[in-house]
Amino acid sequence: MIRLQKYLAECGVASRRAAEKMIGEGRVSVNGTPAEIGCKIDPETDQIAVDQHPLHRDEKVYVVLNKPANVISTAKDTHGRKTVIECVEGVKARVYPVGRLDRDVEGVLLLTNDGELAHRLIHPSYEVDKTYLAWVQGEMTPETAMRLERGIPLEDGMTAPAKVTIQNSGVYTTQIRLILHEGRKREVKRMCAAVGHPVQILHRIAFADIKSKGLRPGEWRYLTHREIESLRQRVQLSHH
Repeated sequence: MIRLQKYLAECGVASRRAAEKMIGEGRVSVNGTPAEIGCKIDPETDQIAVDQHPLHRDEKVYVVLNKPANVISTAKDTHGRKTVIECVEGVKARVYPVGRLDRDVEGVLLLTNDGELAHRLIHPSYEVDKTYLAWVQGEMTPETAMRLERGIPLEDGMTAPAKVTIQNSGVYTTQIRLILHEGRKREVKRMCAAVGHPVQILHRIAFADIKSKGLRPGEWRYLTHREIESLRQRVQLSHH
């Protein structure tokens, strides 16, 4: 037996907290009867429905996509632009992006139907590293890189400490590698612009320790068992 909100989170319906709210609002039924918060169910025999749609527990699927530029990181786009979901046709379940990458940013994007894991991976309290390569305008000095490392005041508060390495610097462009664990909107671009080095090109090369090595932009692969376990351990979700 398993608690209903945990089951809903595992099915990728919503985080546990949001699932409790849905149960409280009477949107979830068990065998045709409105469910109570905290009730336990047997996923093998009980019929669960959300908003009167029967819930099927998909097998958990974990995918890494090398997101191309000019693709939107949402499941649907109202303007008819290409989305990351269209890039992963052939995946055997409905998956959703874990966090997002700006339209013009390429690189590692995870997609999964494991709601609980996705929720934790982007939750600030777990401090999951994201590694970027950025090509920025102008010649960045080590002093400026240090400022980025210590944290930059942005309009929504100070950025958390980051790791910044200058890989290659020239008069017109500097290539830097940044490791951040925050996931604020357009954070890398805003940080670099704040120190006078606007980003020209941005690639995310790793999420936790998942890389897109060997994948051309637009290609995806399933995560290995070891990669999934490592992600689960990072966010304290040991296997049940």
